Amino acid sequence: MAGLGMRQPTLGAAMASLTAIPDEAVEHGEVFTRRWIVDLILDVAGYRPELDLASLTAVEPACGTGAFLGPMVARLSASCRQHGQSLSGAANAIRAYDLLARNVEASRRLVEKVLLDDGWPSEDALAAADAWVQQGDYLLDPCDDETVDFVLGNPPYIRLEDVPSDRMAAYRAACSVMVGRADVYVGFFEVGLRSLRQGGVLGFICADRWMRNQYGRQLRQLISDGYSVDATITMHDVDAFEEQVSAYPAISILRRAEQGAAVVADTSGSFGPRDAAAVLAWMRQETAAPVVSDSYEIARLPHWFAGLDSWPAGSPARLALIEDLNDRFPLLEDEATGTRVGIGVATGADGVFVTTGAEVEPDRLLPLSMVKDTLSGHLNWSGHYLVNPWDSSGRLVDLDAHPRLRAYFGQHAAALKKRHVAGKQPANWYRTIDKVDHMLTGRAKLLFPDMKLTIHPVLDEGHLYPHHNLYYIVSDAWDLRVLGGLLLSAVAQAFIEAYAVKMRGGTLRFQAQYLRRIRVPRFETISERDRALLSDAFDRRDRAAATRIAERVYGIEQRLPI
Repeated sequence: MAGLGMRQPTLGAAMASLTAIPDEAVEHGEVFTRRWIVDLILDVAGYRPELDLASLTAVEPACGTGAFLGPMVARLSASCRQHGQSLSGAANAIRAYDLLARNVEASRRLVEKVLLDDGWPSEDALAAADAWVQQGDYLLDPCDDETVDFVLGNPPYIRLEDVPSDRMAAYRAACSVMVGRADVYVGFFEVGLRSLRQGGVLGFICADRWMRNQYGRQLRQLISDGYSVDATITMHDVDAFEEQVSAYPAISILRRAEQGAAVVADTSGSFGPRDAAAVLAWMRQETAAPVVSDSYEIARLPHWFAGLDSWPAGSPARLALIEDLNDRFPLLEDEATGTRVGIGVATGADGVFVTTGAEVEPDRLLPLSMVKDTLSGHLNWSGHYLVNPWDSSGRLVDLDAHPRLRAYFGQHAAALKKRHVAGKQPANWYRTIDKVDHMLTGRAKLLFPDMKLTIHPVLDEGHLYPHHNLYYIVSDAWDLRVLGGLLLSAVAQAFIEAYAVKMRGGTLRFQAQYLRRIRVPRFETISERDRALLSDAFDRRDRAAATRIAERVYGIEQRLPI
């Protein structure tokens, strides 16, 4: 990867007047890819000399000093020899761009050297180098709409805060999927994909956070709507770059085509050139069986994951399991069964609203379940209450009708009025961020601590209201002990591990968006015997037993790690 492409010669006056990205920001975004990794990407993408590459168009959108461009030119040169093409006949075969003039010059000299070393006349090599490498802004002048056969490279890693506001506004206007706090590389994916002709291929090595983070949702939707995920190769621990970076890289091979089978590979730190050659050989055998070795795991999935929801992560075997369960079972949250995932009450001032004995009217104290109450696996109330400003109809109570509550909140008025929620609604300065749903207290519900190494459902039979560090599940159809048994199992854990953000030390975030991704069978399809066994395993907190029964209920043949 290298500097941000910047097609300045073709931009209008308005674009030319945009504030330039500081050179130091571009340089910070430069991560140069090792040659054997580049060769793997080119091979998997299909950019090989056996094709008449002179008749095709390949784009390198951020060429830097030529980590991708050099091997691409070498392959194009070999192809021209094989197919009897001249360099002049390959005038449109490569288009490479970069933001920095010195990178453009370095890449041109590299192209010239590769061609001269391959025996081309010096005047032809110089002309090709000048024609193929340009200084330009790839994101702001997408003139290659549906004309490109290959987009190949390592797009820049430039944080939003390093891009001037006027240029970022122009990027957002040009790139509809660049939402939220997206890194600039998201725009490179979009412009590159939109430039492909039917059957064209994009091959990038890039940070893989867009596959799961919120800012990548529109890019995932774009891919789902009109492109195919041909392959993903996760390389978090591989020495893929010339210098050490914490980029969490993955190779993505995407095609303008209907989605078919997708190859998924995960690598370890020992993955090297020989393993890359073995992976490539495996991919060329469409019926090859999955492989698990010390250096990599690889498998072929029947299809990829659709829509804008986050893509799962994990080993190929784990992804195959998730894909299979996604195809066969409904989501946990289901309107038809009244099964719903929620989060407990956020106050914006727990020091005021969460108490073990505030001097207020007794009916203003709502028994509150805390994370500490769930640690044993059974609900052990610690005596905490919510000082509750809401009535049963969901309206704030009249403080004049509750003098002790008024006095209590009055003691803390300064702190409460500083909150953002109070600033938005000054008259309601004593409200909690969330309203209280009084019906929830008396409902049976499964509680989930928001951070835990393993999934940890705990049953509240209908006594307490959950704090905001607890997520909950309620259902009209499920016996919650049976559901709790399923959710205690390694099957549910597999879903969370595939989708959730992992914190330091392997701690998982059990947020509602991840719990909602779990698939479960219909309650009525589970036999009476298995219901009883799941309920018993849940009560005894026997994860191994819950997993064995869940594997049978789900029809899973492989044994899951517990």
